Amino acid sequence: MERVLEKIVAASRRELALRKTAVPAAELERKLDGLPPVRDFRAALTAPGMQVIAELKAASPSKGIIRQPLEVEALAVELERSGAAALSVLTERNYFLGGLENLERARKVVELPLLRKDFIYDEYQILEARAAGADAVLLIAAMLVPAEYRRLQKFAESLGLAVLSEAHTAGEIAMLLDNGASIVGVNARNLSTFATDLGVVAELMGRIPADKVRVSESALKSNADLKQMKRLGADAFLIGETLMRAASPGEKLCELIAK
Repeated sequence: MERVLEKIVAASRRELALRKTAVPAAELERKLDGLPPVRDFRAALTAPGMQVIAELKAASPSKGIIRQPLEVEALAVELERSGAAALSVLTERNYFLGGLENLERARKVVELPLLRKDFIYDEYQILEARAAGADAVLLIAAMLVPAEYRRLQKFAESLGLAVLSEAHTAGEIAMLLDNGASIVGVNARNLSTFATDLGVVAELMGRIPADKVRVSESALKSNADLKQMKRLGADAFLIGETLMRAASPGEKLCELIAK
């Protein structure tokens, strides 16, 4: 793992130990029994047109505060009405100022599939995601060895959750494909510096077979960017900062996905 990622995960591990003590896994499992079925994240990403996973994000390690306060309910409804295919909800607290409560709040007001965006390395986090209303979780290749990835992917799927598997290099794409990934995101963000380069996505997208769902993540700022990635094979786009910095995220989304 790279330096910034190591810091994030180290802080997360300390907090996760406390959460496991406060709410045992068995308690979360009991909560799952009364939940409605998950929404189809994969189908949402493969519908015709420009399909955007719109991200609710208050801050990031590289950019600091992006949108504060984060008006979760209002933003979720606005983005749904403006054509988002799904929502990504940041739940990491220390560096992104997120929380599982934001996922729960979004779930109450929209029908879109929801992705828990976090640094996941433990089955307990996947239980939390389902209990809070998520329909999908993110697994990051850079922080998981193949056996860990397979274990977490299998557990998520056992709960009905889709998995967005994220890569930053050709080697990570190969690992994910070798281990059964079906929705593969290529992130333009360097996990060492957190700088972005859309050229990385352009270079790597062609390594993902067409029978997979291919997602372009980060550094997408314009309609032209989306069209370029679409030509290179992207089925969907994960966009956070560009939307969250806009005075009207809904209007900005309409601009991004215009034909």
